[in-house]
Amino acid sequence: MIVKETPLQGCFIIQPDIFEDSRGYFFETFNQEKYKNKIGDHINFVQDNESFSAKGVLRGFHYQIGEYAQTKLVRVINGKVLDVVVDIRENSPTFGKHFSIELSADNKTQLFIPKEFAHAFLVLEDDTIFSYKCDNFYNKSAERGFKYNDKKLNINWNFPEDNIILSPKDADLPTFESIFG
Repeated sequence: MIVKETPLQGCFIIQPDIFEDSRGYFFETFNQEKYKNKIGDHINFVQDNESFSAKGVLRGFHYQIGEYAQTKLVRVINGKVLDVVVDIRENSPTFGKHFSIELSADNKTQLFIPKEFAHAFLVLEDDTIFSYKCDNFYNKSAERGFKYNDKKLNINWNFPEDNIILSPKDADLPTFESIFG
C-alpha cells in the first residue's frame, strides 16, 4: 500500500494494493500491522459504520470530543464523494485548515483521519455507499459539529449550494468561528 501524508499532519491518503484478474479484484481494506509500520500508530478500530446517500447529500462537519474522540479510516464502496477534513487541534500549526480529496469506488483511495479532526463529505453520485472504521465508540453527549459552509473556512465544495441536501441537525449546526473563535 502507498501512504502519503496530507498537508495536515497525521492525516494520510491510503492507496491499497489492488490485485485484479478476470474474476474481479481483491484488496485489504485494513491491516493493523501494516498501518502501524506505515503510520507509526497502533490503531484498534472498534466500530464500523456505513451510509447510503443520494447525490447532493452533505454529511458534516462532525467530530467527538474528549475521551470519545475518534480516529477514522474512510472509503467509498459504491459511488463517489468529496471528502473534507478540518484540523481542530488548537495547538496545531494547521489549526482551522482543511484538506479535501475525491474518494470513489473506482479509485479505492482511503483517508486516515486522526482524532481532533472534523469530518464531512459531499456525495457526488447517486447510490453512494460510504464506509468508515472508528477507534472509539459513538457517544451522543460527545458529538459536536459546525456548518459546512462557514465563511472562515472558505471551503470550495465545487457543487451548487442550492442542490446540497442537509439533515435538519446539520442545517442547524453552529459556525466554526462561534466554537473556535
